Amino acid sequence: MPRAVILGGTGQIGFAAARRLVTEGWDVTIASRHVTPLPDGCRHETVDSRDAGSLAAAVGPAADLLLSCVAFDSTDAQHLAEAGRKAGRIVAISSASVYRDAAGRTLDEAAECGFPNYPVPLTEQSMTLDPGPETYSTRKAAMEKTLLDRAPCPVTILRPCAIHGPQSKHAREWWFVKRVLDGRRTIPLAYHGRSRFQTTSADAIADAVVRAVAEELPMIANVSDADSPTVAEIGRTVMTIMEAEAELVGLPDEPFPPKFGATPWSLPRPMVCSAAATGRQTYAGSVTPAVKWLVDTIPSDGWPRFLPQLAAYPNDHFDYDIDDRALSVPGAAPLAA
Repeated sequence: MPRAVILGGTGQIGFAAARRLVTEGWDVTIASRHVTPLPDGCRHETVDSRDAGSLAAAVGPAADLLLSCVAFDSTDAQHLAEAGRKAGRIVAISSASVYRDAAGRTLDEAAECGFPNYPVPLTEQSMTLDPGPETYSTRKAAMEKTLLDRAPCPVTILRPCAIHGPQSKHAREWWFVKRVLDGRRTIPLAYHGRSRFQTTSADAIADAVVRAVAEELPMIANVSDADSPTVAEIGRTVMTIMEAEAELVGLPDEPFPPKFGATPWSLPRPMVCSAAATGRQTYAGSVTPAVKWLVDTIPSDGWPRFLPQLAAYPNDHFDYDIDDRALSVPGAAPLAA
């Protein structure tokens, strides 16, 4: 029976990968700092991913796969490389945010420097930013380079985009779900609801992990859903799953970041990926578990405790006074279904 060790396996990616690997007949160990509910068929080991000794002990001499969902910088990559000396393969989750445009602009500095003008679509050969300690994305780039340079076993780097799935702490779908739960009947959307921020289901990432172990992917692979829906399409999908209706109102373009109708996917220009690991399902075909998990699990009051990454945005997602003012902006108009 092949053996997998998943670091940070208690979040949306780790849960999805663990479930998939168990289904495929793997012996799966979830390694994390705290004991939490686990997917069926998995065991747990308490491990700090930055404690080289405990990490190496958890991996042991016979892990066929070491998957890290918590590799964020060069130091993490060094520990992974050391712990994976006898692993069959290391798979690390990176991010499509490592891509830059021809002017050097990235997602991290978009509010200050202007939103990137990415090629459409982004491919694994698109330009990436320089590794460094400055931002989330430069740290991810440094993680990739260090791991590729130092790992003694085969490595696969996966670059998803806007991830969705149960157990997420950054569940963007909550932007629509909470509005429906709060009885909002009209929802304004920046950029006429046309923004496209490539989506990636946790299940697509789990599938990519399996394909990486089977040597079906290149060393670096984007991971995406089978499509790239607009914000308006995302909203309608969420409402369909919730069996609810609200009118979507498109707002005229404005400088980034938008003041009105700013969803977690709202971009002035598209960020769309062509992926070596394109998922088998569309966004609409794969997002139902995430929406149902939000409805069943997250309280409308006190939600930031459960979704801290979403709550960390600089704007208030649920300032309904702003929503109401947006409806009076010149050029605001209902979107055709």
